[in-house]
Amino acid sequence: MKYCFGVDIGGTTVKMGLFSTEGELFEKWEIKTRTENEGKEVLPDIAASVRSKMEEKGISIEDMAGVGIGVPAPVSEEGIVKNSANIGWGYKNVKKEMEELLPGVCARIGNDANVAALGEMWLGAGKGCSNMIMVTLGTGVGGGVICHGQIIAGANGAGGEIGHICVNYNETEKCGCGKTGCLEQYASATGIARLAKLRLAKPHEKTILEGKNLSAKSVFDAVKKGDRIATEIAEEFGAYLGHALANMAVITDPERIVIGGGVSNAGPALLPFIEKPFQEKTFFANKDTKIVLATLGNDAGICGAARMIL
Repeated sequence: MKYCFGVDIGGTTVKMGLFSTEGELFEKWEIKTRTENEGKEVLPDIAASVRSKMEEKGISIEDMAGVGIGVPAPVSEEGIVKNSANIGWGYKNVKKEMEELLPGVCARIGNDANVAALGEMWLGAGKGCSNMIMVTLGTGVGGGVICHGQIIAGANGAGGEIGHICVNYNETEKCGCGKTGCLEQYASATGIARLAKLRLAKPHEKTILEGKNLSAKSVFDAVKKGDRIATEIAEEFGAYLGHALANMAVITDPERIVIGGGVSNAGPALLPFIEKPFQEKTFFANKDTKIVLATLGNDAGICGAARMIL
């Protein structure tokens, strides 16, 4: 039997999984992401954990298909990261360094959102598809585009950065990327909270959101209770996201659009707010594109990282 490791590097923890080349997940675990000293110890820590698990399970180098790694940054096809805000890296040839730390083991590197999309296509909500889009709605908005079973990475490793599509040309407040009007400003967890604050600053009828700590969760909890103001906020969020996805669909023609990230924990109540504006704007050829919730949760990254090897 051959084995591979799937690794998902986050700002706080590194998620890791041991897989068979048939796709069976044997074990998963986490280690701390040591971001101090420009993230100098991140890759050595991963390599040490891989070696330890190989020793524990009696896996030899000859039994290894490789190690796949998802990184929270644009990644070139050669496995090079030029900058990463969350883990302290500047320019880093991740593939080269990982293969030096694990002699004889092949490494494949990808952007974390792209890798999560690959995971959902392989074992999750996109199973059976070879063309799909995944959007992750968390603190920011990430995305991955899969065409004919392959990640679209692009020339700079920034393919699928859905969160930075401009959806409001009149916005004056800046996104974290330094530009204005990005989807991330309206469809992320922080973006939904921002929409809620802006709505409650205007004249409004009574709402259960009044006096609450505004968050994406509190908005969708209120939606489920029939709150009108919360519903208006959800409709505004959905219009921005649904229209952006219609634009993406006409470019990539996906079979399925998968919605993941923390905001997707709102469950099926989320989908109608996205589907209606998507259908209003989408090209006729994309009318039957299904919008579904991700199913792998936090395992999407390690599954997609393993899939890169396989």
